Amino acid sequence: RYISHRIGVMYMGRLVECGDAEELFAHPAHPYTKALLDAVPIPVLGAKKERQLLTGEISSPIDPKPGCRFAGRCPYAKDICFKETPQLTTCRPGHQVACHYAKEINHI
Repeated sequence: RYISHRIGVMYMGRLVECGDAEELFAHPAHPYTKALLDAVPIPVLGAKKERQLLTGEISSPIDPKPGCRFAGRCPYAKDICFKETPQLTTCRPGHQVACHYAKEINHI
């Protein structure tokens, strides 16, 4: 955020989200990006933060299954996620996401 103007988020070798740094931090669109940002510690002594812990099956990076590589851990995954790999699409100006349901999840 402080050293880049644009950021790309990858999961298991695939780009799942990219965009302007401020936009990506303000409006993360991919469930994996949201989980990553939830894991960032708060730099305040004694501060507590609600976190979304990822559960589920981690796909093999050597022999990945068809579909979205994050589907086995995604709380929003549906049948299509396990069959078709999502392509990067624009969700906001200067912000792309590879998720079949990003617009529904984020009310875009």
